[in-house]
Amino acid sequence: MNGTGSISHTGFHAGSFSVSDKPGPCPQGAARRRVRIMPATFEATLPRREPAAAQAVRLALKTDGPSRGLLDGAWWPRSRDLLRELPSLMPVLDPLWGRITRVAVNPEHWPVIPRKVQVDGHIVKVGWFTPEIDPHKLLLLSYGTGRWDLLVIPPETGTASAVRLMTAASDRDGPPLTASALIAADRAHQIAPAAPAAPAAVAAVTAVPRQPSRLVVGM
Repeated sequence: MNGTGSISHTGFHAGSFSVSDKPGPCPQGAARRRVRIMPATFEATLPRREPAAAQAVRLALKTDGPSRGLLDGAWWPRSRDLLRELPSLMPVLDPLWGRITRVAVNPEHWPVIPRKVQVDGHIVKVGWFTPEIDPHKLLLLSYGTGRWDLLVIPPETGTASAVRLMTAASDRDGPPLTASALIAADRAHQIAPAAPAAPAAVAAVTAVPRQPSRLVVGM
């Protein structure tokens, strides 16, 4: 996602940083808003945890090129433990987007938010704010490069639903829906009377990597 923008806030933690609505070098003179982070309200020091059982990261990303929409892809974590999940995610994203130095979440679905997480030889600072950030979104900042937004698929989601969500969030020509809107749309699809969608959705896992607009990892 390209361009710059800004975010206001009512509550943050873990430092202070500026964010743009979309990644990429900041245009000369572009307006920027300042994100201020309040001191952590959770434990300041938490033990480092190993990545979740060394399992593959489940991720679908838009590839480079013109795109529409509010998301750059989707991430399907295996838990709601940032200390365990981020060390697995960052090594996959760093070679693609540049080193990720900061992330931010809405605390609604994350029971503990550490101030910092050690990731593959460097530190990633973690912030939270509400209500501006979507509860189902992960915001990532790469120093000097830009900003990206990932749909966070709930860990308990079934495979068929997760594949549908990953496909929708990583489609360059997909609808400009928010993360929560995509989740709601998929849940509505599940309860609507229709033919079983699981076989077609699972089959899409093998088809997605062949599409030039999408990169799928760990599926």
